[in-house]
Amino acid sequence: MFVMMTYNMVKKLFSFSLFFFCLYGFAQNYSIQGKIIDQNKAPIPYANVVLKTSTDSLFIKGTSTNEMGLFEIENVNIENYILEVSYIGYSKHVTRIEVKNDLTLSEIILVEDVEELEGVTVTAKRPTVKRLVDRVVFNVENSTLSNNNVLDVLKNTPGVIVNDGSISIKNSTPTIYINDRRVHLSSSEVQQLLEGTSASNLKSIEVITNPPAKYDAEGGAVLNIVTSKKIIAGYNGSVFGNFKQGSVFPKYSFGTSHFFRTKKLNTYINYSISPRKEFRGYDEFVNFIDLEQTTSSWKTKFGLNSKTSNHNINANIEYELDKNNSLGFSTSMMISPREKTRYHSSAITEVFNNMKVLDSTFITDNISVDEKFNLAFGLDYIHKFKKNGEKLLFNAHYTDFDFSSFQNVDTDYLFPDESLIRSNQFQTFSSQAIKIYTGQVDYVLPSYGSGMFEAGVKIANINSKNILTQYSFKNGIKEQDFQNSDTFLYKETNYAAYLSYSKEWDSWNLKLGLRNELTRVEGNSLSNSTVNDTKYLKFFPTLYISNKLNDQNLLYINYSKRIYRPRYEQLNPFKYFLNDNTFITGDPNLKPQIDNQFILGYTFNQDYTFELYYRHENNPFLQYFYQDNGRNLLVYQYTNTDESVSYGLDFTTYVPLNRFWNLYFLSSIFHYKTNFNPIESNLVSFEGKQWSLYAEINNYFTLLKDKSLSIDVSFNYLSPTNDGPTDSSFVSSLDINLKKTFWQNKATFSLGVLDIFNTRNFNATTKYLNQDIFTKFQLENRLFVFGFNYKIGNLKLKNNKKSIDLLERDRLSKGN
Repeated sequence: MFVMMTYNMVKKLFSFSLFFFCLYGFAQNYSIQGKIIDQNKAPIPYANVVLKTSTDSLFIKGTSTNEMGLFEIENVNIENYILEVSYIGYSKHVTRIEVKNDLTLSEIILVEDVEELEGVTVTAKRPTVKRLVDRVVFNVENSTLSNNNVLDVLKNTPGVIVNDGSISIKNSTPTIYINDRRVHLSSSEVQQLLEGTSASNLKSIEVITNPPAKYDAEGGAVLNIVTSKKIIAGYNGSVFGNFKQGSVFPKYSFGTSHFFRTKKLNTYINYSISPRKEFRGYDEFVNFIDLEQTTSSWKTKFGLNSKTSNHNINANIEYELDKNNSLGFSTSMMISPREKTRYHSSAITEVFNNMKVLDSTFITDNISVDEKFNLAFGLDYIHKFKKNGEKLLFNAHYTDFDFSSFQNVDTDYLFPDESLIRSNQFQTFSSQAIKIYTGQVDYVLPSYGSGMFEAGVKIANINSKNILTQYSFKNGIKEQDFQNSDTFLYKETNYAAYLSYSKEWDSWNLKLGLRNELTRVEGNSLSNSTVNDTKYLKFFPTLYISNKLNDQNLLYINYSKRIYRPRYEQLNPFKYFLNDNTFITGDPNLKPQIDNQFILGYTFNQDYTFELYYRHENNPFLQYFYQDNGRNLLVYQYTNTDESVSYGLDFTTYVPLNRFWNLYFLSSIFHYKTNFNPIESNLVSFEGKQWSLYAEINNYFTLLKDKSLSIDVSFNYLSPTNDGPTDSSFVSSLDINLKKTFWQNKATFSLGVLDIFNTRNFNATTKYLNQDIFTKFQLENRLFVFGFNYKIGNLKLKNNKKSIDLLERDRLSKGN
């Protein structure tokens, strides 16, 4: 009953919205529409559909099915025709049709051609990079990267920069989705998840610089990680492993994946474990300044050894209730047990007086143990209506995140002759419990021709409880430090609704949408009774327009408005001390950041694309490192800046140089300017700005007669950058990866070297007014990598994917 009421209500809403959004004349020519499916009722994308004369079988028109298996041939005259449908691995379907008016065919079922493929190894050859109107799709199934983890794949994904714990696209932090479902994790947790997830079942990475209205307005660009779906009946699976040797420690990951499909049931489970040790070091130089004179200088050598062993479990169960209804359950779990998670950092700081003479030294030893459980569960229901492509989708999601940490910090203060001045010890217990509930309804309605209407509503609720208890020691007696202990409660509720319409006609492509979100945020610091209760309603329009000037040239323009909401750890006012003189803190009064972004693009000769972009950020917030000169403290603090503006020109190309060598090249020259209010100054505003260059070149080689050997050689370079108060030096990396398949594609081995010349380490400088900090990082970026994957089960037809070259498929113009 609820479904039918929702359906009737939505249908009325959509009828009005369609009238409002698209008023266009109806063509007087006739069209042929249909849907191609397999024997399991699954749609077949990219099947070839050809219309021929009924008398002598001459070619008239051709097209291919979209992702939902739908096709349309327009501008068809009254006549008798032969319709041929073909797809690799299936018998050709031929039927005679008569066109008297607009014709909608019943579903066409393609039958697997098992005998034709018996004993034949089908090697899919497809471009590694494909550009769509609103995104770039990086296909990795046939690349050497498939034996690595997902984070390694991101490091090689065009336009994505992964550097020192951050992921960025066009100088902004993207939101991570997996199969169009958002991952509710912080930046560091996302990297841990992706680093512990094998890429063996990864299909593609979608880089969406201006996300459409379907996606949450939260965040900038979207990285959608798409996993492959095995659609052949029976069982198949794999075992895989990965080894990396850094300059200090080795790192491992291994696991197994299993697929099983019957007529109605489709199951998948993946388990991996990544026991690893990491080293992170840096040298830090700080000058404390008073009245433009250096009063003290600190020189610190820092080293961190970490030991982790993350367990990752991903599972999915889909059951087809009938041909129109299906139910799915999915889960993603990341577990870091306490006994396997340990961090040990040591720091030696030399303190010099204003005459540059050594005054004292303090040595800090910090040991912490952590435990983390991140359990996510999803329930999906899909109802397909009689009209091809029309469907209603329900999704419910629940995340239970539980993190706890205990650290012990000992500091010895020494005279220059290394005799003891005094010792200090403190301990900290912190915990964070987060529960996330979301519910979403989406409706998809294909309209006349190639139009598509989408709408949906979503509600999300986030509850977080953060506890920090600090203990100090006096005369060997442990006491709670109430001044630095607190409990912070955070609650966020978000209501969202969106409308989206897309249409292709002649040489034009239009996609527009509107999303509105009502958000309420409540933050409560119990120790100082600080309460922040904020409510706001925002509208987020999106627009995509492209014009195909001819077969070789395309012009497009995109616009989107986005929001960044402060997260719990950024609002948390705790002072989390790393040592006696350094702490991390948040700001409960942070404002949300609003971005407006425009992109003007031009693709010529199919292979070369230029993009001009402009982005304005209002109230951007960032965590920056500054020195408290009055108290000789170093502080990591989240704060809002006034505004930021960035603009630039991007150039990309993906070209086959010959039959075994494909080249991808990207360059981006951009300017970034930030206005901010220095915490340590009475000035109203301070400006940081920088022109920067990012360049990336990837070479993909496919060798040997059976194409069983692949070599990828990639190089990327990022010139010096600015992020408000901090300037960073250039970074670059040269990576080489080889992949070889054996035993009729059952086994795959890969070898590689990442950051061959160890040039991904960088320096950071903060120097303005009374701030003078220089940091030189020493990370384990140069890695020797070895990976393997062995497949078991039904491999006769690995999966029913197309092997037609996508460039050739795209030449089949619709209705021409």
